[in-house]
Amino acid sequence: CIIKTSFIMSFLHPEILQLAPNYRHLEAFVRSLPERFDRGEGRVIHKSRNELRVISHEGQAYVVKSYRRPIAVNRIVYGFLRASKAKRAYDNAHLLLSLGIGTPEPVAYLNIRSAAGLLFDRSFFVSVASTCPYRYEDLFKEEIPFADEVLRAIGHLTAKLHNAGLAHKDYGRANILFDKTERLGLRLELVDLNRMAHGPLDIKAGCKNFERLPATPHMHRLMAEAYAADRGFDPDECFSLMQAYRSTQPGKIDDKY
Repeated sequence: CIIKTSFIMSFLHPEILQLAPNYRHLEAFVRSLPERFDRGEGRVIHKSRNELRVISHEGQAYVVKSYRRPIAVNRIVYGFLRASKAKRAYDNAHLLLSLGIGTPEPVAYLNIRSAAGLLFDRSFFVSVASTCPYRYEDLFKEEIPFADEVLRAIGHLTAKLHNAGLAHKDYGRANILFDKTERLGLRLELVDLNRMAHGPLDIKAGCKNFERLPATPHMHRLMAEAYAADRGFDPDECFSLMQAYRSTQPGKIDDKY
């Protein structure tokens, strides 16, 4: 009955918009995003399978992620049976914030189906633009005096995620943002949240989740010690597992650092 009702509602509403309570005044702006992307508005910050742009509206900068049109079979799946990537990113951002884990504040998601009303077409996820100036990969590009503190914080944050039964499935060098100021202290924010695994993680699954992060042995040691302390694991075993899993990654560039 629930599936049938969801199917009917999707059919009757080819455009689905969800706004966070504090951002209901942005309905017109979010609905205009397809046209804004089509005319090239905003500053492109990433363009590959999907596209990210920073678009300013009424004095506030927003990051908008436009997900590419799915392959044919998934246009039916996302149209009626499965949550879109934009919806998952929106829901996961709220989930992380509820756990006290930093991520840019989610604003909205927008799903659009084709004019015929049968096939999923496009989706957009909107968040407030992060003010963090650094990404994990910047640890290798410049001297950051609080780098060790960042690495320990990443270990603790990852443990908090895993203790809650969550694992970021795109836990890469561009998806951990950070900053440190005198007023706010050290801040970490996770982005690109549409792929999140749910379920318990043992020591092997937990340490494997670090495998996409380039790291020197010193960096692995700091993350492993913090992670192990919060999960009740042996830090030496965590260190060995992180090193082993990282070594299997194709094209890794850790040795260059």
